[in-house]
Amino acid sequence: MKPHYLKIRRVKTHSGSTAIQVGSYQVKRFKLTKHIGSAKDQKGISELIDIAHEYIRSHNPQLEFNFGLQSEEILFKRGIKIAESCLQEAYDYLNQVYSQIGFDKIDNLILKHFAIIRVLEPASKSKSIELLKKYFGINYKKTTVFRELPKLLDLKDDIERIAIKYAKNRFGFDFSLIFYDVTTLYFETHGEDDFRKTGFSKDNKINQPQILIGLVVNEVGFPIYYDVFKGNTFEGKTIIPVILAIKEKYQINKFTVIADAGMLSAINLLELKKHNIDYVVGARIGNLNLNEVRNIANELGQTNQKIIKRDDILFEYSTKRAKKDKSDNNKQLKKAEYYLNNPSKVMRRSKFLSDAGKKTFKLNEPLIEKHRLLEGIKGYKTNIENLSGELLISRYKDLWKVEQAFRIAKTDLEARPIYHRRKSSIEYHILIVFVALCMGKAIEIEKGESIRKVMDELRDKWTIILKDEISGNSLKILLNKKPH
Repeated sequence: MKPHYLKIRRVKTHSGSTAIQVGSYQVKRFKLTKHIGSAKDQKGISELIDIAHEYIRSHNPQLEFNFGLQSEEILFKRGIKIAESCLQEAYDYLNQVYSQIGFDKIDNLILKHFAIIRVLEPASKSKSIELLKKYFGINYKKTTVFRELPKLLDLKDDIERIAIKYAKNRFGFDFSLIFYDVTTLYFETHGEDDFRKTGFSKDNKINQPQILIGLVVNEVGFPIYYDVFKGNTFEGKTIIPVILAIKEKYQINKFTVIADAGMLSAINLLELKKHNIDYVVGARIGNLNLNEVRNIANELGQTNQKIIKRDDILFEYSTKRAKKDKSDNNKQLKKAEYYLNNPSKVMRRSKFLSDAGKKTFKLNEPLIEKHRLLEGIKGYKTNIENLSGELLISRYKDLWKVEQAFRIAKTDLEARPIYHRRKSSIEYHILIVFVALCMGKAIEIEKGESIRKVMDELRDKWTIILKDEISGNSLKILLNKKPH
């Protein structure tokens, strides 16, 4: 059958304009395919004819679509518009990370989408709904989201199992060494409830209710487990429930936990020993008496990185730590001397002053001597006998990786549940943050860069779909900045 080739036809209108049309002649009759437009002056007519030629070229089945234009005027007149814009590269990458960890085994799109947007651009749940639409074209109704979010709490065990499996496969994790610490997340209110309680705040928000988060990571800082506690819980009372839950849930016979001095208590250490758990925790050497400190300081002899052991405590001297301790002590001593020389000033707390009676004070010389001797010395309490002091201390120093995980969660992922009030909403928020933290840590390990830097770069990589409204063709292009 002979093809009907498209032609351009000019038609005079009743208003005196010239209409430009595209169509084909079939048995001497013109069949209209596209009305291009009308113009009265020659320049306008010429522009419409150019557009008609472009329409014919784009609809010729023997030619590939060419988005190259003949002139700026044609670009303007053809009506090329942005049909779609999204952060496709960001979504593809974050979805890949989510799947690599294994979270795709959980059949829940809300968990995936809200974890992805938490990594890319942390925000409230309502704002996250807007960002999912803006960045990825993913649409959610608020009522649907807030109805489904509480159901995520049923997935906590599965999420932690997947995180542990990934740590085993990716980092060779085997529970032989875990790191534990807690942090606080406060709320912008002064009203307490059964869950949000005032307590010792690591954010210096002593009068605002908070919650405690206990986090367990492996030796590279990848999170494997977490728990949430009431805000008035003493941090030392969190370690045993968490460690025993892990031991029972995953049938671990023997492992070592690293924690800071805040976890140290005689009861805690007895519980750890009772359950065959090795530990290295920070020791409170400030409780030692002056004679003990003199003997330890004398044996260490201010020798950098020298280690000695007394019973179950390792003592190490560091010249770098000594400089910091000396500076801190100098400030405290200067403050104490200022108050002694200015008794009319309001007396503030100074650890180097002692009560001399009759509302007078004096320098606490024995305490000053003890603090001077302890400059540069740190203690580590452990029940492990078959490893060197150097190795045990180096493991303890890796505790900063938990602190780094908290930094990522609190700063980069904005973990603080500002907009949440109910216990269940706080808990599902923390669960999403945990998934996002797993993703963020995996990204930082892979890229060797901070999660914020990686996300800032991804947020600049827009995928733009341009559509020619005349021809119906479209073109995908990548831009490093979103067009206005």
